[in-house]
This record gives sequence, C-alpha cells and structure tokens, in this order.
Amino acid sequence: MPNKLLTMLALLIFSSALIYWYTLRMPGRSHAGPLPTLKEEEREIAVRLRSYVEAIASRPHNTDFPEELEKSAHRIEEILASLGYTPRPQKFVAAGVEVRNIEVVIEPESAGAAAFEDVSTLVIGAHYDSAGDAPGANDNGSGVAALLELARVMKSHAMIQTRLRMVFFVNEEPPHFKTETMGSLVYARSLVATGEKVRAMLCLETLGAYSDRPGSQKYPPPLSFLLPNTANFIAVVGTLGVRSLAAEVTRRFRESAAFPSIGGVAPALIPGITWSDHWSFGKFGISAVMITDTALFRYDHYHRPSDTPDKVDYERLARVTAGLARVVRGMAT
Repeated sequence: MPNKLLTMLALLIFSSALIYWYTLRMPGRSHAGPLPTLKEEEREIAVRLRSYVEAIASRPHNTDFPEELEKSAHRIEEILASLGYTPRPQKFVAAGVEVRNIEVVIEPESAGAAAFEDVSTLVIGAHYDSAGDAPGANDNGSGVAALLELARVMKSHAMIQTRLRMVFFVNEEPPHFKTETMGSLVYARSLVATGEKVRAMLCLETLGAYSDRPGSQKYPPPLSFLLPNTANFIAVVGTLGVRSLAAEVTRRFRESAAFPSIGGVAPALIPGITWSDHWSFGKFGISAVMITDTALFRYDHYHRPSDTPDKVDYERLARVTAGLARVVRGMAT
C-alpha cells in the first residue's frame, strides 16, 4: 500500500507540473520592479491614446444607441483616413440596425499579384462597441486606441513580409456576443471563405486598467492559486490549442517592453478565456489569442456607466501599446 501511495503521489506531482508547464510556463522573463522613466515617444503615444478614447468611447455606443455607434464608427474612419488609409467597411444588419466592421490592410511591398496567395496574414482586431449603458472607455476604447496607434506605426513600416489586417469589430458585446450578429464572427467567416492563409489573430481587449495594490487582481479558480494578485501586468490569454502562439506573443512582448506580463492557456470552460473576438477566429480553426488587462477581474467599472475616459491609465497603456507595436513588427517581418 505505501508503494502504491507513493506512486500515485509521484504521478500527481508529475501531472501537476506538466499541466503548469503547458498552461502557464511561457518563455522570457516578465519585468519586475519599478517601471522605467516614460520615454518622450511614449508620452506622445499617451496623448494620442487619450484623444482616441475620448473621441470614440465617451458615450454608450451599440445597437441600443445606434446614433452614437455610428458616430464612433465614423470617428474611427476619420482617424484612419488622416493616417493615409482608405478604410473598408463590412456592412450587415443586426437588431434592425445597419452596422459595420472597419478594416484597413497593409500588403507586403514585395507581394505582387502572382504572389498574393502565398502571403500569410496576421489579423489584429479590437471591438469598438460598448456594453449596455457603459461608455466603454476601457472596454474597449483602450483596445481601439491601441489598434489605431498600431495602424499609425505600421503605416510607415515597409519591410513586412506578412499581410496585416487591422480590424475594428462591431457587436462584440451582448446581446450579440457569440451569436451570428457578432462582428468578428461575420468577419472571420468571410475571411475563411476566401481561402486566405491566416497565420494568427491578436485580439486587443480592455487594456487600460492597472493597480500596484496587492489584492487588486482576481481570477476564476483555479488560476487564483497560481498567478500574481497585483493588477500591474498585461496578459496574453488563449485556449489550450494555441499555446505556441501565446508563447510567441508573450516572448516577443517581454523582449520588447519593460512591463509586467503573464501568458497562458486554459480550457475554454474557465470564465473569461474566450470572452472576446478571438473566440470567433477559433471557431474556424485560426490560432488566436487575447491581449488584455483581464477586464472584470480587476476593473471595478467593467460594463458600468462609470467606464469613462478618465478611468484609463494612459501612461501604462502607452507602454503596452509601444511594446505591442514591436511585437507586431517582429511577427510581420
């Protein structure tokens, strides 16, 4: 009996270690200690990010507030046009309202017409609708602002070898979430229908809330026993099948930014793991991860009228966005 117990204990320890390694052990080292002095470039990014959030997410905007939703979409298109893009709308009807996803595309300069089918695609997306009567400054004005800044940065980066599709999704929030009128599901289905080779999708979701107070970070079980309880980090999250992508993004971010980070994969049944637009791409077998501040697990204003632009930490959002720009450049070259 003792030998059997020892064997069972050894197997349990080995299994636990293997599960931990697979789900939460990511390459690179997370930044620890005080953040470095904000660079002038990052200060300028913070100013732009604030202006984007204030323009897009100061009032509730969704199919219950269609005029405000249209205003937010129009402002996104105006900003993209000012950066030299020609935004492409993908229109459809939801809840009796005509809505649209908004896309801009950067093709590799070396990709002629004959090589089009051989070019792989990286999709970077963020939803621009808000939940209920929430203005949605952090959820998800912060993600939209970061994506607009990535569009600005990548516009002048001519050395890419990968097609970049930067997409602003409508209808991520309830009642459209995980239904046929979810904007990212409409987009992912149409992209797959063309036979395009999509390497990966990065979902920017709720990026602007941070705290240095111990106990400020919560998780669904069993993650609360394994992860830090201070809400000062950014997370790269995915389901079990996307470990290689989660590891790549986490490693590149840690190499690119002096900012705390965690990365991990978990079963889809754990609350929060599939709660954004990466879910839609996973439905079609596309490797996709969510990059997030973990939203409701740290942010008291989640889905509330108090989710206003003054709640976003623009300096830390700027640090994260600058790091993500380097991640995208690395993945695209």
